[in-house]
Formats: sequence, structure tokens, C-alpha cells
Amino acid sequence: MSARYVVAIDQGTTSTRCIVFDHFGRFVSVAQREHRQWFPEPGWVEHDALEIWANVVRVVPAALAKAGIGPDDVAALGIANQRETAVLWDRHTGRPVARAVTWQDTRVAPLLAELAQRDPPRTFRERCGLPLSTYATAPRLTWLLRSSPALRQRAASADVLFGTMETWLTWQLTGGPQGGVHVTDVTNASRTMLMDLRTLDWDDELCAAFEVPRAMLPQIRPTATTHGRASTVLPGVVIGALMGDQQAALFGQACYSPGEAKCTYGTGAFLLLNTGDQPVASSHGLATTVAHQVGDEPAAYALEGSIAMTGSLVQWFRDGLSLVRTAPEIETLARTVNDNGGCYIVPAFSGLFAPHWRPDARGVITGLTSYVTRGHLARAVLEATAWQTVDVVEAMNADSGLRLNTLRVDGGMTSNLLLMQMISDRLDVPVERPMVHETVSLGVAYAAGLTVGLWPDLGVLRRSWHRGARWTPDMTAQTREQQRSGWRTALAQTIGPGFTPTAARPPGP
Repeated sequence: MSARYVVAIDQGTTSTRCIVFDHFGRFVSVAQREHRQWFPEPGWVEHDALEIWANVVRVVPAALAKAGIGPDDVAALGIANQRETAVLWDRHTGRPVARAVTWQDTRVAPLLAELAQRDPPRTFRERCGLPLSTYATAPRLTWLLRSSPALRQRAASADVLFGTMETWLTWQLTGGPQGGVHVTDVTNASRTMLMDLRTLDWDDELCAAFEVPRAMLPQIRPTATTHGRASTVLPGVVIGALMGDQQAALFGQACYSPGEAKCTYGTGAFLLLNTGDQPVASSHGLATTVAHQVGDEPAAYALEGSIAMTGSLVQWFRDGLSLVRTAPEIETLARTVNDNGGCYIVPAFSGLFAPHWRPDARGVITGLTSYVTRGHLARAVLEATAWQTVDVVEAMNADSGLRLNTLRVDGGMTSNLLLMQMISDRLDVPVERPMVHETVSLGVAYAAGLTVGLWPDLGVLRRSWHRGARWTPDMTAQTREQQRSGWRTALAQTIGPGFTPTAARPPGP
């Protein structure tokens, strides 16, 4: 094969990036453009899908130019994307019928009680793996289609199409109104609440429950397969992979076997545990999702726990309290003390996500005394991320019957070395950070390269993963349990009198 590069488009919540990797999986070049965030009403968050497409048209040639290569040098293209964001567009004009409703948008909250009454004979969670919440895509479609009877009629005749961002970009890349391919992959379809996890196809009862015409839905395909060839931007290049961003990070971290897990620490945190070739139902507040599917091989599944506030808590400490000037300063400040001084912060600013799922919870700071300084508060901020990670891992251990023995990490917060040590200490397992930090882009590049034979199998990709840093536990069991008790007390004050901690297997080996 003369083409020795893979291009990854990472279409994220705030920006779109294009990264070029060589046939060794090494970073070559990057180009990036931000897009506007629209907030038309409280709780509404929207994106302009045409602006995002225009950014793709700009960043891909820019990244290739920086690498000194052309489309003929590219073996495959992979697209990773922000998940759950809903785009509706006219198949004849290629124009969106409205701005995209993003995964952060909560306008559907009033619909949830009504939709809950429509549970099919098997519950939503059992069939699609997700709890009914504002987080998934299907309730957004219910809201959008209810907004206009004419829109519903056009959707039923497939004159209006639905897709998440990877579907929208693939359709545009492969011709748009002139024969664009209308597809998604199993990882993104598993985030809609409309796909049956076992059949890997749209479920008629779920579609009926959410009032979604099946005609408007894209075809579901494996993650790594030939989804089409680009007719613009990268003419002739195979689109070899589509993948939700968090599953792409799991793939880029080479977590291909049951029991392997990664956590991405950014504004929030997303922890995924590979559970093998069978979906594991959660009874501890986690989502069951598809991790990946390579060609005709069986799909791999994962349990996922999302944490609402990690990096955003540091931002609040900086901007809301003005206790540090820059985010990295929190590590220096936290190192001025040896412990949290008995202070705990539970960052339920807009409720708690996994595994508690309490939208009514609000943040608390407990254990304040005259002894507590801003150094203790800084330490409590970082410890909040560590303890929230423990809560999710305990739930995963309980649901899966597996026991986490190493956590691979990525994301902007992994530059905080003290935080990484805190996570290792409280989980009682090693924490590893890879050499290549761009795990989302690397993961979808790996998957696209597999499709065209640039890499032969997962074993080669596993051997390509290289550790950049490692933290091992350095805390006594007694200290860990004492501090765990303090965190549980703080949680109880956040959630209320009925709170009981997850009955789960401890994280460590």
C-alpha cells in the first residue's frame, strides 16, 4: 500500500479537529477550528451543523498541508464525534431543518415522565442499555418532531433525515444531496435509546415509544468497515471508521479485553469498562453501551459511568472563588498541605450523574473549621474527582463481576500529577497515561486503518500502545477507609437521608 497515513476527524462539543497519523500510529499534524455555542433559552444548547461541516472543509486540507501530503497519501479516514447530538436535515437540499440539539441540552426534561409511561414490555434500559434521561438522543427527536406536523410527515417519507454528527459528516463527504451515504455505527446508535443492544438494529417498539419514523434513521453498520468513499475534501479516500468519542478513546487506549478500562478527565469524566462480547445489564446506575465492532466480528460491549463535574470544578475554584489564577496552580496549592483538613466537596452543582443519578442533589462543602485553609480546599477539589471515580468503579465491579486492576487515563486533567496519584491511592490500583494523549483521534484512526489493512489486527495495535507515565498506590488501607467514610458522609448530606452507598466489590486487586 503506497498510502501510509490515516486521517482522523474529531468532531467535538466545542471544536472540530483533524489529526494525521502515520502507519506507526504516530502523530504527524493537526488543524482545529472552534464553532459557536447557541443558548436560545435556559437549558437549551445548540450547534449549527452547517458551520461544523464548513469547519471540516477547512481543517482537513490544513492538516494535510502541515503534514506535506495530499489525498493520494491517505489510506483511510475515520470520524469520531460528540455523541447524542441530534441533527435533522433535508435530504434534497442538504440543509438542516433546525440547529442541532446537543447532548448537553435539557429541554426534554418535561417529556420524560410521559415517555416513562410508554415502556415497552421489556424496559428501555433492558433493551437499549440506557436510562431514560435528557442525556440520550431519542427524547430530543420526540421533541423536534412534535414541534411540526409537517416535519413529522417529511421524516416519515425520508425527505428529512436524522443523524448524529458522524452521520451528518459522512453524508456530506460522500456527496450530500447527490447520493450521500446515510449511515451510523453501532457505538453511536447505542447512544440513541432506539437500538436493541443484542440485534444491533433499530427496535420498532422503541421507535414507536419515542414517535420516531424508522424511515428517517440511518443504516447501522460496524464501527470499522467501509462506510463509503469521500467525493469531496478527500476525494476517493475510504471512510473506514465511525465511532463515538468515548468509545474511540477506549479503542485508542487499547482496552480490547474484558476488565480493561479507561477514564477521560475533562470538563466532566467518562469511565468505560470493556465487558466482552455480551452486554452487561447495570443495576448500579451505569449505562450499557457498544464499545466497538470490527468488520463482521462480534461486537464488544462496555459499561459506562459519566461524572458531571471534574475539570469544571477546578474552573469554579479558579473563576468562581478566585482562589487560584490558573487551573494548573491548584496542584501547587494543594501540595502545601498533607491532607484535606477534614473538608470534603461534593460537586453536585446540577445534580449527580453515575452511579447515583440524582438531578435534585446540590453541591455541599462539609467539615469546614477555622483550621481549613485554601490549600485544604484545593485538595478537597481534587479529591472530589478521585472519589467520584471510586464510586463509578465500585458500581462497575458490582455489575460486571470483573475487578479493575489498572485504569488508563487521558484528557486535560491528567497533566495534574497529584490528582493522578490521588486516583491511584483511592482506587488502590495503578493508573497509566499513554504516550499519545490524543486517544479519541488515535482510536478512530486505528479502527479506520484496520478496515483498509494498514494494521492487521488488534494485537498489533495493543503492542503499539506505549505508557507515558504510571502511578501506583501509596496509601494505607486504614487511611483509605477513613477518608472513604468522610466522602460517604458528605454524599449523604448532598443526596439526603435515604442515601446508602453502592454495595459493590472494592476497586483494588
